[in-house]
Amino acid sequence: MKRDEYKKYDGLGLAELVKKKEVKPAELLEMAVSEIETQNPQLNAVIHSMYEQARTTAGMAITGQFAGVPILLKDIGQEIKGEPKTLGSKALYKYRAKRDSEYVSRLRKSGFLFLGQTNVPEFGLMAITEPVVYGPAKNPWKLTHTPGGSSGGSAAAVASGMVPIAGANDGGGSIRIPAAYCGLFGIKPTRGRTPVGPQLGRFWQGAAVEHVLTRTVRDSAAVLDELKGAEKGAAFSIPDYDGSFLDIIQQPIEKKLRIAYSTKSPIGTEVHPDCVKAVTKTLKYLETEGHSLEEKDAPIDGKKVATSYLSLYFGEVSAMVSSLEEILGRKATLNDVEPATWLLSLIGKSMSAQEFVLNMREWDVAAYAMEEFHETYDLYITPATAFPPAKIGDHKLTPLESIALQVTGKLGSAAILKKMGIVEQLVQESLKRVPFTQLANLTGQPAMSLPVHVTKEGLPVGVQLMAGRGKEDLLLQMAGQIEKTELWVGMEELLSTTAK
Repeated sequence: MKRDEYKKYDGLGLAELVKKKEVKPAELLEMAVSEIETQNPQLNAVIHSMYEQARTTAGMAITGQFAGVPILLKDIGQEIKGEPKTLGSKALYKYRAKRDSEYVSRLRKSGFLFLGQTNVPEFGLMAITEPVVYGPAKNPWKLTHTPGGSSGGSAAAVASGMVPIAGANDGGGSIRIPAAYCGLFGIKPTRGRTPVGPQLGRFWQGAAVEHVLTRTVRDSAAVLDELKGAEKGAAFSIPDYDGSFLDIIQQPIEKKLRIAYSTKSPIGTEVHPDCVKAVTKTLKYLETEGHSLEEKDAPIDGKKVATSYLSLYFGEVSAMVSSLEEILGRKATLNDVEPATWLLSLIGKSMSAQEFVLNMREWDVAAYAMEEFHETYDLYITPATAFPPAKIGDHKLTPLESIALQVTGKLGSAAILKKMGIVEQLVQESLKRVPFTQLANLTGQPAMSLPVHVTKEGLPVGVQLMAGRGKEDLLLQMAGQIEKTELWVGMEELLSTTAK
């Protein structure tokens, strides 16, 4: 198999070749290694390789839906015993995972070959991937731009053709944002659909879920079939889906759907014309299919949702920095983490338990409102992001963040920031480029990004579709249908070359 041939196949396509004995797992592995070694010096998508371990596995008898298919794992939440678990932080650079995650165990049973780990922002905190310890991951569509975050390394690896599938997780848009920025398909499953243990019973209080980034809908659906199912010790569970997600994408949507849509930012910030265009193009297609469309905002207070999301963010970062003491053997300091991380941790430390609980209650208010909303509307459509991919380096500390860091650095506390109203401004500033994705994380709904538009500058833009809890089947059906149309952004030209 030649290099260009390898990149034409998705994961299921490669698995079929192995099944027919037209190619050996070891051959696929070497193709993937060649792609990584050729492209990674430019893209910086992969930060740790596990080639020898994969070669050993490739020589064994492998079974499963994806037997012999190369995959990369995200360096957050997808641990392999004995391998690095850095979370993009220099504080954890030498740390090694003590056991496999349940996510990895299920993918191992599916026959995947684990080739390495992908680049992430420190602790997965940003919608970009520019950790100090590893340097920025780059977008294969344009090397000067970000592939998004926090699954940015995975997105760059899949979009460039290193592997057809890469591990990802989503706590505020970390699957959907990189999918939108890199022209990929990405679905965040319903809370409780995929495993997050055994190290955790809940990931970011239930906001974060595990899945993958792929070029094709069927790969994502098939992996979801492999991952779904109850997990012992998990804080959240949902009724199992009796059917096959892979099978459902082949079935046409028989009824005419009622679809709500909005292109307004839920926090009142600007939305780029190209991101609006991604929605209007999708709506035009859906209208020709006979579906009923209605412009209607989600029945939530966008600013309250954003604030409640950021309160989780602050609290989780503070807890993470505090837990570094166990690994470092001392309390963490500003020198152990990036400045923005330290600022967020101090804000979290200044929050009261009462404040945290009150903000968490907003999640339930939003969840109830959205479930009622979906009793009327089958789908809700928004832009996936408010802007196309940013240039690398554009997300350095803003003047406001720099002032906040100076204030907290001198006082050792972030309480003064609240009195100055700076925390509210930080909420708006941090989410203005990506204000649409967090809602589904708080409510637990499934949501996906579809690649439906490319800007004049040659950068992908996605559209987001949300459905009621447990309705991944409807989303995947719709994705499978749109994938067959001209609306879907093709990857052929990008995959026929190395990164430009």
